[in-house]
Amino acid sequence: MKTEERKGIKVPKAVKILLVILVILALAAAAFAISASWHSDPKNIKTYDTDNPYIVGMGNTQISAHRSGGGIMPEETKKAFANCAESSSFRIDTFEFDLHITKDNVLVLLHDDTLDRTSDSETVFGVQDARPEDYTYDELRTLNMGAKFVDENGDMPYAGYSGENVPDDVKILRLEDVLDYLMGTGDYNYIIEIKNGGDLGKKGVDILYGILKDKGLLNNVVFGTFKEEVSLYVDENYPDLQRSATIKEVLAFWAAALRNDSDFDPAYSVLQIPYSMPYRIIANLATAKVINYAHERGIAVQYWTINDEDDMEYLISVGADCIMSDYPDKLYEIQNAE
Repeated sequence: MKTEERKGIKVPKAVKILLVILVILALAAAAFAISASWHSDPKNIKTYDTDNPYIVGMGNTQISAHRSGGGIMPEETKKAFANCAESSSFRIDTFEFDLHITKDNVLVLLHDDTLDRTSDSETVFGVQDARPEDYTYDELRTLNMGAKFVDENGDMPYAGYSGENVPDDVKILRLEDVLDYLMGTGDYNYIIEIKNGGDLGKKGVDILYGILKDKGLLNNVVFGTFKEEVSLYVDENYPDLQRSATIKEVLAFWAAALRNDSDFDPAYSVLQIPYSMPYRIIANLATAKVINYAHERGIAVQYWTINDEDDMEYLISVGADCIMSDYPDKLYEIQNAE
């Protein structure tokens, strides 16, 4: 006797795509719903005695210009710093910026490992993925660091400049020059990250420490790096240079906070941690439990990179010590809203 084979129902490709989209949207909606419900009541934030100057207390959240306010002006250029330091409409407490070492051992401001995203380096140098350590400071000064900048209106106001026509305030900056400028305009704190790792990163720390000591700024700086070996080098050689936690140290802190570990004793004095999506789905680092645990142990909590206005408002309400934003003008408005 013959048995009939059942034929499976063939689902049209368009239906499959629609189902996948619906699943993705459902997961995204669930994630945002969970995230929104993870807010702590500001009344649960406690106050502790501390000698850490970066713990500022409820209502005093410091405003940090991330990449010198890179959402408003070309990031980490003189134009961006001046836009913040000389503004009549908003105020900055802390400047955040990144350093790379050049071929001739100059520390210059640049976030990425290569120059492509922000400058016209591909045109000027004739190569892709040009790295700052392969060029001298003078060679890097030929670049337009505002060439790729897009403002909030979708315009590229500095794209037309090249060669000798590049304005000085959108050329690459030396660390000494930006510090001298800022010291002449106000009294600021600094969050400074060295991007190089290995021997280059260690050499960069040596140069950075010397400059900060000469200018009397050691007490105004929190140093950071994603390179663990560079953090260890700082601990061994420059213990008076305050630094933030490494990625591994943040994870260890998170676990200790969840356990309420009474023996937790870190080597750092500042947490510089994310809060925006999708990070807080993985670990919500802005709850009363986390903030209280840090402050009780004399650790300041600083959050990056917060560009969402609702997130800004929430973090201020729970006593974040510092918020880093590409739009410090918006952050200032929220903090000072009546």
